[in-house]
Amino acid sequence: MTISTRGAGKAPAVLVLEDGRIFRGRAYGAVGETFGEAVFNTGMTGYQETLTDPSYHRQVVVMTAPHVGNTGVNDEDDESKRIWVSGYVVRDPARIPSNWRSRRSLDEELASQGVVGISGIDTRALTRHLRERGAMRVGIFSGQALGDDAELLTRVQQAPEMKGADLSAEVATTETYVVPAIGEKKFTVAALDLGIKGMTPHRMAERGIEVHVLPATATAEQVYAVNPDGVFLSNGPGDPATADLTVIKAVLERRTPLFGICFGNQLLGRALGFGTYKLKYGHRGINQPVQDRTTGKVEVTAHNHGFAVEAPLDKVSDTPYGRAEVSHVCLNDDVVEGLRLLDQPAFSVQYHPEAAAGPHDAAYLFDRFTSLMETALMEAERA
Repeated sequence: MTISTRGAGKAPAVLVLEDGRIFRGRAYGAVGETFGEAVFNTGMTGYQETLTDPSYHRQVVVMTAPHVGNTGVNDEDDESKRIWVSGYVVRDPARIPSNWRSRRSLDEELASQGVVGISGIDTRALTRHLRERGAMRVGIFSGQALGDDAELLTRVQQAPEMKGADLSAEVATTETYVVPAIGEKKFTVAALDLGIKGMTPHRMAERGIEVHVLPATATAEQVYAVNPDGVFLSNGPGDPATADLTVIKAVLERRTPLFGICFGNQLLGRALGFGTYKLKYGHRGINQPVQDRTTGKVEVTAHNHGFAVEAPLDKVSDTPYGRAEVSHVCLNDDVVEGLRLLDQPAFSVQYHPEAAAGPHDAAYLFDRFTSLMETALMEAERA
C-alpha cells in the first residue's frame, strides 16, 4: 500500500474488481492504493466500530447506507487501537459531521491512519454485483497510483485471497493484559484474542468477570496459568481452516466452561469435527435475524463473517467431546449461527453479542456463559 495526503473528495479514484468490473469516483481518506477482499456492510450506523473491528483486517468494506460520516469520529467508540479495514467505499460522504461527541471528520481519520477510500460511486450496483458474483479481491487507486486499467486489474488479480489466510496473529495482542471485574469479582476468564473487540471483555467485566486477554498464540499451559473458571474464544479475521486447535481441544478435554463467538464459533466447530466453508458474500451488518433454537426467540444481531460452520440442522451429532447440536440459525439463509455441546459446558455463536454498535438482543449470551461457570463451580465444590 502506498499513501500520500488526504483525498478531500477531490482527486479522481478508481475501484477495480478482480473480475474486471471498474467503478470511478473520488478519493476519500488517504490517496494511494490498497488491496483486499471486497465485502459489503448493511449497517445504517456504527461505522466507527466497524472500521476498528480487527475482523475486517485485509477487507475493503463497501457501505450500503448511502450517507456515511454524518456523526464524525469520536475518542470513545473505537473497538481497538486502530482502523483495520484495508479500504473504505462510500457513496455520499458527509460534508460536515454533526454530533456533540465528534472530534474530527471521518475523512480526516481515514487519512491520518493511511486508509485509502473512494466515494461517489454507485454502491447499490457494487453491492448487487458482489451478491451475484460473490466477495472477491479488489483494489482502490488514486493519485500517483492511477494507471492503465488493464495493469491495475493484473495487480488486483495478483493480490492474496482470503481463503487460506491465517490472520489472527497479525491483529491480536502480543502481551497478556487484564480487564478487571466491575464491582465484586466472581470469576476469572482466559480470553484468546483472535481479533477481539474492546467491548467484549467489558461486557464480561460488567458481570463480575476478571478477563485475562491472551495472545492468539497462547498455549494451553499459558491459558491455565491464570486459573480460569472459563475460556473465551473471540472473533477474528481469516480462514478458520488455518487455525491451530490444540488449545481448544485441551479446554474441551478438561471440561472447562467454554464460550466462543464469530471466528471462535468456527474454531469450536472444527474442534468438534465439523467442516467450515466460505460463504458467497458473507454476513456483515447489525440487522441479521437469528433464531435461538433453544427458546424459539428471534434476535436481531450484529454479524461480520465470511466463513461458516457446516453442521446438520436436523439432528444431534456425535463428536469426540459428546453430543452437539446447532443452537442458532440465520433466518435469511439457514446458515449455522451457533453450536452447543449437550454433555459438557461449551457453546458458541457466529455473531457478536457485545452489541458494539448494537443491537442488544444477544446480551443474554454472556449471562449464559456466567451460568455455566456458576454450575461448574458448584459441581467442583460438591466433588
